[in-house]
Amino acid sequence: MIYRKFQDMKLSGLGLGMMRLPVLDGNDGAVDETAAAELIDFAYKSGINYFDTAWGYHDGNSELVAGKYLSRYPRESYYLASKFPGYDLSNMIKVEEIFERQLEKCQTQYFDFYLFHNVYEGNIDAYLDPQYGILEYLLKQKANGRIRHLGFSAHGSAEVIRRFLDANGKYMEFCQLQINYMDWHFQDAQEKTAILQKAGIPVWVMEPLRGGRLAKASEELTATLHSMRPKETVPGWAFRFLQSIPGVTMVLSGMSNMEQLKANIATYETDEPLSTEEFDTLVRYADEETRKGGLPCTACHYCTSHCPQKLLIPELIDLYNEHKITGGGFIAPMAVGSMPKEKRPANCIGCRRCEQVCPQRIKISEMMNDFTAMIGM
Repeated sequence: MIYRKFQDMKLSGLGLGMMRLPVLDGNDGAVDETAAAELIDFAYKSGINYFDTAWGYHDGNSELVAGKYLSRYPRESYYLASKFPGYDLSNMIKVEEIFERQLEKCQTQYFDFYLFHNVYEGNIDAYLDPQYGILEYLLKQKANGRIRHLGFSAHGSAEVIRRFLDANGKYMEFCQLQINYMDWHFQDAQEKTAILQKAGIPVWVMEPLRGGRLAKASEELTATLHSMRPKETVPGWAFRFLQSIPGVTMVLSGMSNMEQLKANIATYETDEPLSTEEFDTLVRYADEETRKGGLPCTACHYCTSHCPQKLLIPELIDLYNEHKITGGGFIAPMAVGSMPKEKRPANCIGCRRCEQVCPQRIKISEMMNDFTAMIGM
């Protein structure tokens, strides 16, 4: 395992993201604890020392699993991160209540890393509003040793990040961004990274494989990559891309099974940044693909917990992208047709509750209408 220096610490280059733990029967809220415990144990024994959870992951159960199984190890032997769930505006008045409960759930006296979760257009005003006292409270917890390092994650625009840094930048020790070669231009990851580099703030990476979508590639791209690095895997290319970006200190991957975990750990046995030609090859491919019109869903499942119709929104967006990017075909209509009628896009009532918590700011209700019109269901 390669390690990165952060202040006086050595962090494993790869961290275990606990947003996509194995689940039972496809239910995101029902973590398969036996399988999750095996993953955590293997990660820990393989040199991963950074574990990232959050209030909303797995309908609140990720923190419980983190606490139950990480507490088997000496507390000083690993680093634990969690986040204040400001993506839901109703939480803004509950910062003390939530923080105390998070410590209980994680069975810990302190968080090594704690973040303002998902700073974006929908919550920047509230995050910066002094009436809620969020920054004040978190700084107090840091002074008391209950937070060792304070930072923020962001899915908002570059302008939102600048605004947050203008207000709170002097207190921020790190920032977690969605960075991968598909989003280097599509989600302005390049510009956002440059903002942090200029501010001297270390970069944490989330969605390195874009919800698993970059774990595979087209036959054409796979052949091109193989010709350049015959021994590198397709997901390995995505990680090498991140190893090429100055300032990237931590890369978090949500690994749902042992096969993924072992493969990613194997990649992080070495530090092999891409050449300029290799880097540009990935970015050109990404630009060509995103011009086809796909929506930037990362399957975080925030939307599903807020949908009164209980629609499988990430799965529907995935099918929508497939149908739109490929120009039609039978796959999406066949898949949707196999779903119960109450789970199809036509069952969306347009309440937009899902859109209020979507980190990618996807207009989900419009997508549902478009998808219904495209496939007639």
